[in-house]
Amino acid sequence: MNGGPASGGGRAAVRPRSAVAALVAAAACGLATGRFVLPPPHGTAHPAARSAPATDGASALATAGASAPAPAPSASGSAPPKAATGPVTTADLLDPAAFGAVGITAQIHARDRFGDGAYANSACAGEKTLTQTLGGPGAHFRGLMTSTHADADDPTVAVDRADQVAREVAAEALSPALARNFTERLLLEEVPCQDEPPGHWVYGRTTTVELAPDLSASWMGSYQGSLNTSGTAPEGKEPCGGIAVLRSGNHYGVLEVDACLGTAAMSRIVRTALSQL
Repeated sequence: MNGGPASGGGRAAVRPRSAVAALVAAAACGLATGRFVLPPPHGTAHPAARSAPATDGASALATAGASAPAPAPSASGSAPPKAATGPVTTADLLDPAAFGAVGITAQIHARDRFGDGAYANSACAGEKTLTQTLGGPGAHFRGLMTSTHADADDPTVAVDRADQVAREVAAEALSPALARNFTERLLLEEVPCQDEPPGHWVYGRTTTVELAPDLSASWMGSYQGSLNTSGTAPEGKEPCGGIAVLRSGNHYGVLEVDACLGTAAMSRIVRTALSQL
C-alpha cells in the first residue's frame, strides 16, 4: 500500500529484512513485552480529519499489547457479533460512513477492484503482492479517498496521497485456522516498523481487540518522525492513523488508515471494520 509519512521524518524506502529468524525473534519479544511492530504511519494530518478524535462509548479501548474481552450481549437482547463464513464480498468492506462517524466531514469516495496487488505498508512488508505472500486466487481491494483522481494502475490509490483516507484488502481462506495463520504472518511483517532510527516514522504498540471467538483484530498507531526521539513510538502521544490486521472466521484482511485519527477514533474504526468483515 502506501509508503511512509509524507513529512515528519518521511517514510524511507523499503529496507530489506533478511533474516526470518530475526523477525520471529522480534515477534516473540513483542508477545512478551506487549510491543509488536507493524506497518508505517502517515506523517501529516489528513485535511479532512483534523478535528478531535471521537470518544464515543462504542469505541472502548483495548489495553495496548493485550486483548479486550468479547462484549456481553446487550440489554436490548441483540445477538453478539459472529465470525464470518463463506466468500468475501464488497459488502464485507468498510464504507465511507464509518469515517463520518469519527469526525471526517469531507465527502469520501469508495473505489473497488478484485485481483492482486500491494496489501500493506511496503516499507515494512516489502514490495510484493498478496498472492506472492500467501497464495490464493485474489482479494477485494477498496480505497476510500476524498478525491476522484485515482492511480491509473490501481483505482484504490489516490493520485495525491493527501486525499487517501484509508485502503482495505480482504479475502477468504479455506478455513478459520488458515485465516488465523495468514493474519499472524501479515502481522509479523509489520513488526520491524515498531523500531526505527530516531527521526523516522514508527508504529506504536500493538493493541488486540476480540469481539467473539475467531473475530479479532490487531492494530498499531502511526507516529511521525518528529515524535520518534528514542527509536520507538513515544508514550502518551496520540497516533496519526495506523494499520490493522483483521480476522473474522475464514475472512482476513489488512486496513491502512491514512487519515490522521487518534487512539479513540482508530479503535472505533478497527472495531467497525472487524464487525463488517
